[in-house]
Formats: sequence, structure tokens, C-alpha cells
Amino acid sequence: MKKWGVLFLFIFLIHEQNRVGAEDEFIRREGVNFMLNGSPFYANGFNAYWLMYIASDPSQRNKISSAFLEAVNHGLTIARTWAFKDAGDSPLQYSPGSYNEQMFQGLDFVIFEARKYGIKLILSLVNNYEDYGGKKQYVNWARNQGQNISSDDDFFTNSVVKEYYKNHIKAVLTRHNSITGIVYKDDPTVMAWELMNEPRCTTDASGRTIQAWISEMASYLKSIDSKHLLEAGLEGFYGQSDSHRQQNNPNFEVGTDFIANNQIVDIDFATVHSYPDQWLTRQNDEAQISFLNKWLQSHIQDAQNIIQKPLLFAEFGKSSKDPAYSTYQRDLLFHKVYTAIYSSAGGGGVAAGGLFWQLLTEGMDNFRDGYEIIFDESPSTASLIAEESQKLNKIRKMYTSLRNIEK
Repeated sequence: MKKWGVLFLFIFLIHEQNRVGAEDEFIRREGVNFMLNGSPFYANGFNAYWLMYIASDPSQRNKISSAFLEAVNHGLTIARTWAFKDAGDSPLQYSPGSYNEQMFQGLDFVIFEARKYGIKLILSLVNNYEDYGGKKQYVNWARNQGQNISSDDDFFTNSVVKEYYKNHIKAVLTRHNSITGIVYKDDPTVMAWELMNEPRCTTDASGRTIQAWISEMASYLKSIDSKHLLEAGLEGFYGQSDSHRQQNNPNFEVGTDFIANNQIVDIDFATVHSYPDQWLTRQNDEAQISFLNKWLQSHIQDAQNIIQKPLLFAEFGKSSKDPAYSTYQRDLLFHKVYTAIYSSAGGGGVAAGGLFWQLLTEGMDNFRDGYEIIFDESPSTASLIAEESQKLNKIRKMYTSLRNIEK
């Protein structure tokens, strides 16, 4: 019995060591900062919505590996991508609660490969837009079941639609990775879940509909997974509760409220998207950059002083399809975003990193949307990205050293 007791204790200790080690790999929040392994976490990243879709074809998986390798070589350690596809060819979810195993295995590979390259993932759970299905597909499913649906915005209020979405949350979070065997909700490769890509509810400009939906869905998600961070997917538009801040918005309302939405207790950090070329189409580059500067600073200040949570600039870019486009202007926009982040991070502030839209690798011409960055094609932009990554890494090392001294 003694021999077996010692063996059992040894196995238990090894298990506990592995468990604690895995726990330490989760990114957490302390006040206005992200933390990883007891040190502040600052990192740049990229968007690549296509990862699961491409990875669902095993013959194309080399593109995932190539993109991750190129990203790491430029200092990038966060990737934001879709954990949904509700319509079109090869959907992930082809009807409520019914899933395409081949697509899910594509997402399994993305998570497996990201861990191999040391990349953390932000996984978005549904789209506001029709691309890849989104809320329109969900309300159509409900309409086909006899629900009285008046607009796509019923996604946020109809009880049947909300149940469909909750079922999708549960299906993704409790998925056993077919490669690693790890349940998604237990995998520290995932940095955070995102409730929706750019939620908008234009039928209720007050923001109350979105506020209620985020509260309900965030609480439900956290009831399944308390280990991971959660964000709403917001673009950063100010709401009616902060009417004096609405002057910082472009001249339209989408029914969201940057401050109130991000103050919801189960939301761990705030996000901002930045597309002056889309939002201010009639204004010249100088006016767009002026808007961008105010947009960046107002959100950093409000995340720091009011929301008091970390902030990620989760999407930004400039399209080469704009008639007035130049690489110089795109690099200027990247520089403005990165400078604002670095300035905040250098003082221990809320800004933790930026994720440009979007990274592609060679042989992906069908995915070009004007915002794509292919490093070999864009050496000046690639240099900017790598330089910012190095600067944020130096900040991370500095704060880590200070914490070690304090201990």
C-alpha cells in the first residue's frame, strides 16, 4: 500500500503542476492591464477572419502555418478570427445546433497551430453583417420556424433567436479539439471570446437593446467559461448616455454605447475599430487623420478614467481601393495608431495593442479587400509593424523587471 500511495502522490503532484502551469498560461485582467504569468501583457496582432475556412481544407493548411510564421517574425502574437460561419459554402453551423465536423476540425487546427507558434487567439462568435451568415441568418432560421420577425435587429430581442445563439456559444466553448483533446474553454491558446463582430442595432439608437443583449449573453458565456476574457466586439461609437462625447463619432448612430456597454461587469476589456476612410468618405486624408487622432485619444482617456479596463484597437486599416490611396497615407495611419498605443502603454496605461485588418499570405488573391497586408508586398508597412511590436515587447520586459525587483 505504501508503494501505491507514493505513486499516487507522485502522479497527483505531476497533475497539479501541469494544471497550475496551464492556468498560468491564461491571459487575465488586473485593473487596466492584461497579465500573463504574473507580468503585464502588451502585444500587437492582426485580423485573419479566414483561418478556419482555409484550414477546413487540409491541403490548404500550409497557409495557416505560413501566416503564423510571418506574423511571429514581425513580433505579432495575437490573431483575431471567426469562430462562426452560418451560411454560404461549407458553413460551420448549417442549421441551429447542427454543425459541419470538417469546418470544426479546421478551427481545431487553427488553435493547435496558434499554440505551436505562441499566438493567442480572439475568437468571434457571430457577425453583425450578412457575410458568413450573421444575425440575418439567425433571424431567418427563426422566421422559418414561424417566429414573427420584423427586422434583422430582432436578433437581439427574440427569445428563439437568442436561444439559437446561446446554443452556438455552448457548442464552441465545449468543443473537444480533435487534435489536442483540450476543450476550447480550457485552452489558454484562446485569449478571449468576442460576442459579435461589430454589433449594431440601428432600430434602437438609445443603445438599450444592445446593452441588455450584451449583459445577457456575457453572463451566459461566463457561466460556461470563467477562465477566459470576454469582449463585446464594439467599434467604439459613443451613445446617447454620453451626448457630449457623441461629437467624437462619425456622423451616424448604430445603437451602441462605448462607455455603458463596456462597463458591463462580465466584459473584461474594451475594443475600438478605426476606419476613417470608410466613415469620412467625403473628407480628405488630412481631415481623416485629424479625426483619427481625436478618436484614439478620447477612447484611451475614457477607457483609462471611466471604464477602467484594458483597451485593444482591434481593427484598423486603410484601403488601397480608395482613389486617393498611397502607401505613405496607410503608413501614416498605422504610425498614428501605434504611437497612441505606445504612449499609453509606456505609462502603464490601458492601451495594450493593435490588430490591423487584415493579414494575408501568398496565393490568397480571392481574399484581397484593399486592406490586406502581405509583408513581402509592403516592406515599409511591415517595418512599422515589426518596430511597434519590438517597442511593446520592451515595455513588457521593463514592467516584468520592475515587478521582479519589487518581489
